[in-house]
Amino acid sequence: MSEEPSCDYPGCEVDGFVISRLSPEGYLVATGKKAYSFREAYRRFHYCQAHHDELMANVWSRVRKPDDKSDGHVAPTAI
Repeated sequence: MSEEPSCDYPGCEVDGFVISRLSPEGYLVATGKKAYSFREAYRRFHYCQAHHDELMANVWSRVRKPDDKSDGHVAPTAI
């Protein structure tokens, strides 16, 4: 039995070694709970390296597009 949590990417059962604040949809997600610091206010996800790399590539390609940025999600550069 593995000590690492499994990857949070839907359908992946590989160990999640990479801890990230990005949701499987590629957005930063706040827990909505009271937190003692800004850092603790965001939910943490675990990903395998391949899925984390894929999410990061998707985020950065979306940030670089000049499309409408009014979707209400926090940019990954806002942290």
